[in-house]
Parts: sequence; structure tokens; C-alpha cells
Amino acid sequence: MIIFGTKGYLYQLAVLTMVCGWCGNPAAHTLRKRVTKFTLFFVPLFPFSTKYATQCTFCGGERQISKEEADQLLAQAAAGQDGNAYSQAPQQPGVTPPGQNPYQR
Repeated sequence: MIIFGTKGYLYQLAVLTMVCGWCGNPAAHTLRKRVTKFTLFFVPLFPFSTKYATQCTFCGGERQISKEEADQLLAQAAAGQDGNAYSQAPQQPGVTPPGQNPYQR
């Protein structure tokens, strides 16, 4: 008897801030890679399907994207991440950057 099947793996590649196509809110989106591998006797042998998707953390809407678009988003995330998101965005009234006490002047 030969036992074979598939197993799925989900990798989170990046977290990006974008405007959601489903709800229209500017929210964090996770960039995910889903790989499906062929297994023989419960040992994963080779991948036969790779898909990329972004998912809104606000509404949960998910959108399938191509590998090229995923690579572009990864490059944008790597170029735009300096560890401090508040240095790039203009300050809004009432918003306190991390590490500062809002009740102290």
C-alpha cells in the first residue's frame, strides 16, 4: 500500500499598510505565500503549487496576487521599513509616537 497526498504550508512574508479594496480603510495587510507540497508516506517531496495573497487585518478581505506583484510589494516593504513608521508619515494631532508618554509635556 502506498500512502500519498498533499500538505499546505503558509508563510507570512510581510505586513504592509495599504488601502483595502474590500472595505476602503487604510489598514495593515499581511502578504502571505501558500505552498502545497506532494507527500509520499507523510514526507513532503516537492512543491506543486505556490500562490500569493494579501489579507486585510481590518475586515479580513483577501486578494490573490501574482508572484511579480508579491515581489514588488516585498521590495517596497524592504525599502520603506526603517523601524520607525512615524518618521515617514506627517504627525496628526492626537497621535503619540511609540516610546513617548502622551500625558507628559
